[in-house]
Parts: sequence; C-alpha cells; structure tokens
Amino acid sequence: MTTATAQESKEAKDNTVQQVEVRGALSAYDPRRDDTAAKIVVNHDEIVKYGDTSVLDVLKRVPGVTLSGNGGRGSEVRMRGLGNGYTQILLNGERAPAGFTLDSLAPDLIERIEVLRAASAEFSTQGIAGTINIVLKKTVKAGQRELKLGFARAGDSLGPTANLQLSDKAGKLAWSVAANYTHNHLGRTVRNDQEFDDVPGTSYGLRFGRQFETGRVSIYNLTPRLIWTLDNGDTLTSQTFVNATRFQNDNHTLIDTALGEPPAYPDLRQTMSNDVKILREELNWVHKFESGAKLDAKLSGSVGAAANATYRLDGGALHELIQSNANFRGINSMGKYTSASREGHALAFGWDGGYQTNDDARRERDSGAPDVPLPGGDEFYTGEVTRLALYGQDEWNVTPRWSVYLGARWEGIQTRIEGNTFATVHNRSTVLSPLFQTLYKLPETKGDQLRLALTRTYKAADLQSLIPHRFTSVNNDQTQPDTTGNPELKPELALGIDAAYEHYWAEGALLSAAVSARNIDDNIRAQTVFDGRRWVARPVNTGRARARSIELEAKFPLKALIATTTALDLRASLSRNWSSVDNVPGPHNRLMGQTPLSATLGADYKRGPFSLGGSFAFKNGGEVQVSANQLAYESVRRDLDLYALWKFNPKRQLRIAASNVLGQDYISESSYSVAGQGTQRSRTIYPGSPMLRATLEMKF
Repeated sequence: MTTATAQESKEAKDNTVQQVEVRGALSAYDPRRDDTAAKIVVNHDEIVKYGDTSVLDVLKRVPGVTLSGNGGRGSEVRMRGLGNGYTQILLNGERAPAGFTLDSLAPDLIERIEVLRAASAEFSTQGIAGTINIVLKKTVKAGQRELKLGFARAGDSLGPTANLQLSDKAGKLAWSVAANYTHNHLGRTVRNDQEFDDVPGTSYGLRFGRQFETGRVSIYNLTPRLIWTLDNGDTLTSQTFVNATRFQNDNHTLIDTALGEPPAYPDLRQTMSNDVKILREELNWVHKFESGAKLDAKLSGSVGAAANATYRLDGGALHELIQSNANFRGINSMGKYTSASREGHALAFGWDGGYQTNDDARRERDSGAPDVPLPGGDEFYTGEVTRLALYGQDEWNVTPRWSVYLGARWEGIQTRIEGNTFATVHNRSTVLSPLFQTLYKLPETKGDQLRLALTRTYKAADLQSLIPHRFTSVNNDQTQPDTTGNPELKPELALGIDAAYEHYWAEGALLSAAVSARNIDDNIRAQTVFDGRRWVARPVNTGRARARSIELEAKFPLKALIATTTALDLRASLSRNWSSVDNVPGPHNRLMGQTPLSATLGADYKRGPFSLGGSFAFKNGGEVQVSANQLAYESVRRDLDLYALWKFNPKRQLRIAASNVLGQDYISESSYSVAGQGTQRSRTIYPGSPMLRATLEMKF
C-alpha cells in the first residue's frame, strides 16, 4: 500500500468514526426524554449563558417556573404558579440550611438544576407544586484555571463580580475550588399611598408616602471539593459550602397626609443590617458491590448565624433599636442502596434523617421608655426539629416501550420550641406517600410518548410559622399588621395527578403538553385580625383548596423545520394555572400568590466566535381574595433579557448581558374591609430600571 493510499484510507476511517459519533449523539441518553420520572434538567452552559449574578435570574427563564414580586432579593420560586412554600428547594438533594437564600448563590457554582414536576421517593415529598434540586459543581477537570471579572450597572444599582474556578487531578485525588464575590450598591425611591373609605364609600383619609432607600449587599461563596478514589474502587468525596452575606439598608420615609389623621410616625428613618454566615460540610461515600449493587451514603453538617439590627428614629417621638441574633446547627444523614439483581428492575431503598436546632434572641427597646418593653420586645426561643424518612422504589422496564416507577416514602417530623413569652410548643406530623409514574413510548412513532403520575405530597409548617412570638410594624394598621406564628398548624396534604404528551422529532427538538391537578387539605394562609390592641397577621389552616394547570412547551433548532445551516435555537412555553380555596369567598379566591398565566420566549444564535440571544418572560398578576375581609393585588411582570458572547480565542471571551430591558415597575396593592367601618387600601410602587453587565472570562 502506498503512502498516499494509506493516508486516504486513514482519512476515510476517521470520517466514518465521526459519522458514528454524530448518530450516537442523536440517540444519547436524555433525562428529560428517557427517565420514567418527569424532570427538566438545566445544564451548566444554560445556567451561565446570560452572565447572571443570582440563580433567581436563571430560574425565571425555566419553563413553568416564576418568581414572586419583581424577582429581586428575597423573591420566592414558584412552580405551577404556586407560592407560599409549595415549591420545594433542595441543595444537593437536601433541604437547604437555615438562613440560606437562593439570591445568595452564584450561578457559576452550579453544575445543573433539576426541575421535578412530580414527586419521587428519593427526595422529600414536601413539594406539592414540585421540586427544584440545585446540584453544586461536581465535575473536576484536570488543569482548569478560570477567572471571570464583571461589572453591572443599572439606573438604581451598580457593582462588581468576580468568580474563580480551579481544579486538577493528582493520582487518585481530584480537587476543585470555586470562589465567588458579588457586591451591589442600590438606591431608589419607593412610593406608598393609602386611602381610607367609610361604609358609603366616602374617603375620609388620604396619605402619600415616599421611601428614599439606599442599600449595599456583599455576597461571598466558597465551595472546595476533594474526591478520593480508593484502592477497592470506592470513592470518598468531601464538599464544603461557605456562604457569607452582608446587607445594609438605609431609608427615609416621609408621609404627607392630604385628608384625615396622620400616622403615628410620618417622618421615619430606619437603618437595617443583616449578616448571615453559613458553613456546610458534606461527606459522600460510594461503594460498588461485586453483584452490581451500589451503596451511596452521605453525612452532612451545617452551622450558621444571622445577626439583624434595625434602628428607627422619628424626631423625638421614636428612638428604637431592635436586635436579633440567631444561631442554627444541624446534622443530616442520607443513603441509597441500589440493587440490579432482578432483570429489568432498578430497586432502591434509602433513608434520610436529620436533627437541627435554632435559637434566637430578640431585643426591642425605645430610649424614650427604656424600662417598658414594646409589644413583642425581649423574646428568646430555642427550636429543635427532628426528621426521619424511609423509602423504597422500583423502576421497572416492563417492555422496551413501557416503563413504570413505583415508590413509597414515609416521613416524620417532630418540632419542639420553648421560649420566654409562650408555653412550650410541640408539633408532630407523619406522612406516608405512595407514588406512581409511568412512561409509554407510542409504537410506530419516532419520538412520541405519554406520561402519567399519581402522587401524595405535603407541606409541613416551617419553624418560624409555628413560633407564637410577634414581629411589630411601626405604623400598625390593617395593611401593615404585626406578624406572629401559630403552634397549632397542621401540615397541608395533597393528592396529585399529572399527565403529559411529548413529541421528539429531531435532535434538540421537543413539543410537549402537560396537565396537572392537586387537591390540598388543611390549606395554610395568613389572615389579619384585630386582637383588641393591634392588628396581627397569623397563619391558619383554612380547609380544602384545589389547583389545576396546563403547560405547553416547544424548543427546537431552526434546522429541524427547514433545510438551513443557520445555528438558531428557538424555545417557548406557556403555563395557565387555576385554583380555589373552599373557605374563602370568591371571586379570585385562589391560592396565595398563584400566578394565573406565565409564558417565556427565547432564541439563541451562533456564528463563528459570536453568540447572542434573548429571553422574554411574562407573568400575569391580578387580585387574590385572602379572606372575606382581605384582598391583595400584584401587577403584571414583563422581563426582557439579552446577551452577546464574543470568543476572542480559546482562553479569552467577553460576555455582555442586559436584564430588565423594559425597566418595568412592580406594583402591589392590598385592602382590608371592616363591617360597619369601611375599607383601607394601600398601593406600593417599586421602581425598575434596565441593568447592563459586562464579564471578561479568562482561562490560564
């Protein structure tokens, strides 16, 4: 064979291998398509695409997921439009440590986000609307050195970001370190107007409030990871998560009274600081048996502290200091034994148990009356939460086209709280959750399939909702009440059904339609009452509620529709949600904070070293009847985000991103009516402005 002939033969062989790899990619495992348990997986490339500084910004673009309020600091994540804790948030499969908030987690630290529409026994069934599992980075790349430096600017905020990724391998040891720093300085003016009407509807009070606000927030994240491969093939992994957040806010509220009596404190200055520190350590041992079975066991511990201080001043009328210092400690053990002894079955058994303590000391004093405790002043409490869960599950491939998932999980939670201003609280709940999911791939089709799930889920009251201590408001009234917990709360229990049709017709191309329904017993919602001295909001069980939803989704590359070489990917989703609460009169008696309608549109284009794209997220608002006396309103939200990426070379690239391009304000309203007295209304407007971020990404 001549040299030329040999070279031609080698090239032909290489080309053949490439074609085989492409065909393999088309049929590669896809958890969204192939898992019996329905889920959406957002990979790391999608997570960092827009250069976001908070994982909240990432989640608002996920189909079927919305955020409360304007999506800013302190927002709540919702699936099926349901707020109020119906969506479960997990960190590496565990409930996040006390004091942890999603807005303090940098997207660069995340490997993937799993969105589980229906419950599975492996994770806690405390997800009536669904579960979002955030998996921190696990992949270790040899010789990785990456630094990202960015700066963001908006009309009301600015600040730098920095992210460092280091990883390497040395023999049987692999390690990685990810560090992130974010700082933001904000300034804005919030408007709040109040109106008071008597029974005939004649206005007898009108107030116009302006809150001039400045704030600073600094967030630090550190996640070192070590992986040892032992001589027998076992792996031992240590992952540490360190989070520190410092927030300071100064605001000056001026209230002009145009009609009626002025509030108690019309010229109020407040300074608030909040410092949260969290340390979480996780040890994970994986052992494979000769039979093919596997044991995956994890032990984790967390400690943290939160210090809050609020200083209030209104001339000589108010000179008040409120301090709160909380500490929390917890230990948790999880494990799963997987057996492959029966052909076609994936049997698994596991446990999940933990113990957590929280203690808080709250002191409230007014220098004008130093010896007189204010309402709710000087309170101390200690809370203990003990959890245990046992589960079993089997994923059975009945035929090549039909698979069935069967699972059952028993969970018990015991809470004990003692304090100096209330009797010791004992609260215990146990729930047995049978679970069923099935996937059927339609014959004589390329990629059509049906899904069905039947689930039993629940939502236990959190620790703060059970503690009967009071947090006071300054200008106390129906729309600005004090808040307190309720030790008599029972868990909400839900029966759910989910069904979906999915159509896959090309690589990366999907059309899906899903419907779901939930019947919820012992629905919890906050209701405001007058206790004889002050207005107080308190959570109570109100009876049965019902929730329904329809979700449509489409995503595909343009080449799946027409013959083109243009690298354009398109995506869209639409979610329509309904709910009702039996013990609350209609109309608008839906579950608290439920988003009636949400939609997303997105596109990504790539050509050579350039990539650009955009995403539009729409969230409808509207009125919610909280109780027979209370009505709340939330405005429509429209978020337009854009990004552009320019790769200078394999080691340097620049990412430009713009968020909230439309600069939309966020408006909330509330009203409270008292029979025979009249109605009080409150309207608050939070200004919005576009933000521009530039990030230089370097590998070295």
